Amino acid sequence: MNRFFIVAIISLTTMLFIVGCPPTATEPDKPQPIKQQQQQQQQPDIEPNEPQLTPAAAFHEKCAPILKEFVNDNGMVDYKILRRNKPQLNALLDKFARLSPEEYNSWPREDKIAFWINAYNIQMLKTILYNYPIQASRIRLVFWPPNSIRHIHGIQTKYKFIVMDEQFTLLEIEKRFLDKEFNEPRAYLAISQASLSSPTLRNEPYYGHSLEEQLDSQAEKFLSRDDSFRIDRQKQKVYVSAIFNPNWYGQRFDSKYGTDKKFKDMESTTRAVLNFISNYIPENNKNFLETANYSVEYIKYNWILNE
Repeated sequence: MNRFFIVAIISLTTMLFIVGCPPTATEPDKPQPIKQQQQQQQQPDIEPNEPQLTPAAAFHEKCAPILKEFVNDNGMVDYKILRRNKPQLNALLDKFARLSPEEYNSWPREDKIAFWINAYNIQMLKTILYNYPIQASRIRLVFWPPNSIRHIHGIQTKYKFIVMDEQFTLLEIEKRFLDKEFNEPRAYLAISQASLSSPTLRNEPYYGHSLEEQLDSQAEKFLSRDDSFRIDRQKQKVYVSAIFNPNWYGQRFDSKYGTDKKFKDMESTTRAVLNFISNYIPENNKNFLETANYSVEYIKYNWILNE
């Protein structure tokens, strides 16, 4: 028999054997049973241990897009771009207006404080935008540069907004909630005055679950700045931000940080302020405050807009 004819017969026999073999159990294209396919389709899209936001935290989170997009890490605000996004800002303020008191009252104390700080800061942005770019007053130009917010009359008392279907001003939020109801003076280092000497506006909302950490971080950051706190050991002087002046926010620290045990040469509000400051500065500066002889002076406040 021809050798090539024998090879052809062998090849044809092998092919017929392969075609006739049944598929194995590991064949990759074998269709899955319908029941198994349904089980796979019903699996949730999220991990079972993924944390869920509380109702309060979910509300605070609504402030995140505005703060993240238009506020940088140094607290400077891009008012020019934000002005083009007024509908987004107005929609956020509308959520504050429509929140039900029943839901708010169900929140923990820390979430309520975070709520009012966020409301204050968002409304401050709206107030600045209403007056942006700042129109300088000829008379006030004698005292303030053209980009100073001192040209905006009545920022804390004139501009009104709605929260939970009730009318407020910024000053009312300070006195009614941050001071009287919650007695949280650290909040005055969290609310923004929209100026360069102001405590830094965070580019994230305040949350109840992290409020303590956020407020302490704000205080430490603010007091690390030379325009907020510094010591001149040669002149035996301690310089502190003007917001600690008794005529501004200084007295708000009396009830919580007042002391008769230290800083005995100072008047009561100054003692409270120094006692508060001593919690957030390096140890060598704390020792100086508590044991040295010095005078206290308030640093001139810079009201130039934070942009």
